[in-house]
Amino acid sequence: MKMQAALLLEAHQPFIVEEVELDEPRTGEVLVKIAASGVCHSDYHMVSGATKHPMPVVPGHEGAGVVQAVGSGVTRVQPGDHVTLNWAPDCGHCFYCLRGKPNLCETYIDPIWAGTMLDGTTRLHWKGQTVYHFSGLASFAEYAVVPQESCVRIRKDVPLTVAALVGCAVATGVGAAMYTAEVKAGETVVVFGCGGVGLNILQGAALCGAEKIIAVDTNPAKMEIARQFGATHAIMATDNPIQAIRDLTNGRGAE
Repeated sequence: MKMQAALLLEAHQPFIVEEVELDEPRTGEVLVKIAASGVCHSDYHMVSGATKHPMPVVPGHEGAGVVQAVGSGVTRVQPGDHVTLNWAPDCGHCFYCLRGKPNLCETYIDPIWAGTMLDGTTRLHWKGQTVYHFSGLASFAEYAVVPQESCVRIRKDVPLTVAALVGCAVATGVGAAMYTAEVKAGETVVVFGCGGVGLNILQGAALCGAEKIIAVDTNPAKMEIARQFGATHAIMATDNPIQAIRDLTNGRGAE
């Protein structure tokens, strides 16, 4: 099928919007009509050259949409389902998945960073060239073909513009608070930097029941936003934040 997509032809160049060809989903794959896609600093890393990736590529790894078609063997979703997309899928049966470390899944880690599907090929083409999928999703497009393991079915009353962010910033930030830091009820948490991930660490800390949640940033506009995400206190990084944190915690600091 033909569709519009944002293409990055090489680092240090702007995106171009072009008509590209998208193949039908193959075994274990799903065709999703993209309703919304977030923009993450990881996408910019390709533009700046900080992340080395095969090109041309369709960026985008935060997306949500509606399933249009499925390939053979797909059992997780069906046409009409609303889904948010996960750029770090796991197979559930490799060495690391069986040990509770799906982020290191041996099945997906290589193709995800190679910009291909599991079989080592892509579903995107432009002017006779192979086009690569960033993070296996390539959500800066009207449609995407993704592994079924990248599809997380959601309720249809969830706004897709909100759901699009869950696959990266929300999962990363909330997960950092809940599972990496293992924040406990009553603890004090400090978050330096209130970007997409930082704001969701605040949200995760609130969900964990932290008593004092202190946000620190250089941007005054972030102070109110941080409070909306659960911060109990917001401090400018230019205002001696270490002393301010000590003052708020009777000199103890944060856990």
